[in-house]
Amino acid sequence: MVTNRSSVDPIAAPCPPKVAVRTAKKRGYAVPMDQHDQTGRPDSGGRWSEADAGGVALANRRPRWRTRASTTLELIRANPTGRITLKIFITIAGALVVTVGVALIPLPGPGWLLVIAGLGIWAVEYHWARRLLGFTRRHVQGWTQWVTRQSLGVRIVLGSVGLIFVAVVLWLSLKYSLGIDVIARLMHYLATH
Repeated sequence: MVTNRSSVDPIAAPCPPKVAVRTAKKRGYAVPMDQHDQTGRPDSGGRWSEADAGGVALANRRPRWRTRASTTLELIRANPTGRITLKIFITIAGALVVTVGVALIPLPGPGWLLVIAGLGIWAVEYHWARRLLGFTRRHVQGWTQWVTRQSLGVRIVLGSVGLIFVAVVLWLSLKYSLGIDVIARLMHYLATH
């Protein structure tokens, strides 16, 4: 339970603002109610208020870094200027990562991984990105589970089709973006040597 204390009270200083606490509770997050020492660690061993978590200690289900990140984001969102700054920063950072990822998709490398990472950055602030990231995660996990249940022959065929697809995309991107026709050069090399 959060109590109203005066701003002069030295115990009230380390507690998160009331707006952030209300927002965190509304979203179902546990809010630390213990006092913190100089290192930022709880004095009483890291216990969370079970009344704030709906009778379930959420700290046991979530890694500590995620809890800290959530609390930090809620504190930033509690301030109108911080909320706008965070939204602008998340939008720009996500756009940069997604743009680099989209540029790298035709090339062999982590193109799709960067697109998904950029979507994860946007998911911090945007609900549509969170839904799309969940959709992507479910389908990638489902595909991975399906492939691992298949026989070795089916996996080899799927891997070959994937490699052929990447090779065709790489060939087309080199041909139409840089004007390098790899197949024509290979045929010319084979004909002359």
